[in-house]
Amino acid sequence: MLNDIFIAPFVDMVEAPDFLMQVLWEGLVSGILYALIALGFVLIFRSSRIFNFAQGIMVVFAALTLVGLFALGIPAWISVGLTLGVMFVLAVAIERVVLRPLVGQPDIILFMATIGITLFLIGLGETIFGGENKVMITEELGIPTGDTVLEPFGGLLILQHLDITVVVVATLLVLALLAFLNYTQMGRAIRALGDDHQAALSVGISLQTIWVLVWFIAGIIALVTGIAWGARAGVSFALEVIAYKALPVLMLGGLESITGAIVGGLMIGILEKLFEIYWGQPLLGGNTETWFAFVLALIVLLFRPQGLFGERIIERV
Repeated sequence: MLNDIFIAPFVDMVEAPDFLMQVLWEGLVSGILYALIALGFVLIFRSSRIFNFAQGIMVVFAALTLVGLFALGIPAWISVGLTLGVMFVLAVAIERVVLRPLVGQPDIILFMATIGITLFLIGLGETIFGGENKVMITEELGIPTGDTVLEPFGGLLILQHLDITVVVVATLLVLALLAFLNYTQMGRAIRALGDDHQAALSVGISLQTIWVLVWFIAGIIALVTGIAWGARAGVSFALEVIAYKALPVLMLGGLESITGAIVGGLMIGILEKLFEIYWGQPLLGGNTETWFAFVLALIVLLFRPQGLFGERIIERV
């Protein structure tokens, strides 16, 4: 038993390095998508102290909107632009109808409000688009669907062009987001709200404008994530469950840390894939990816409750 846990998996990695590279690549792709979703949670929490339970359904709603607009005969990339417009209108509506009347309410009230937004979007999505599975318009968007075969160490490594595109686009989006937060006036305002709410408001930063902006950015992230996951697994309300894999990323990296969201997403994506292949399938029969990330995050929280990159909070009584 000890051999199966501590020796055999590492021997397999050394004896088949090409297969190890395949596992690491697939984990990297999943990790980048986890990190992307987690960024949506982090941005909204930093600017408003609201844990956005609706981020998962926003991924589904954005993907359904894109596919639905294309089904009406609208060209693919025009449908993308219109979907972004829908996500902006949604951001404005959430700020005006839900968040603004609840300013100053306890955090639990705001959290419950995002659950209400989730249920509303589920009902609206099912009413407009129906509940059946749909196919993402991958080829119509120009996303490549072939593969490239490499032979590292005399073995075999298959890189799906879709996965390569996802990695490149997600990386560019993260870099663009970091540049926006660090080098633009609105980005610095978002960071200021995250650092000190009262001080930021006292110098004239508009809370309402920032809320609309971060919810719209979360909508952009939701659309990109919806396209990526939809191309891999189809478009359905099951994508909402996939989006909640970002929760252990937040637990691991910290709710307020953008760096934590990125690093945590990559760590969980890679580690859960390694565990599934080298330990989960031989010892536990597989299907460990459904719970491994949550167990890993729980272990980290036992020793560092604020997450790996969260700030330690010290309260003096």
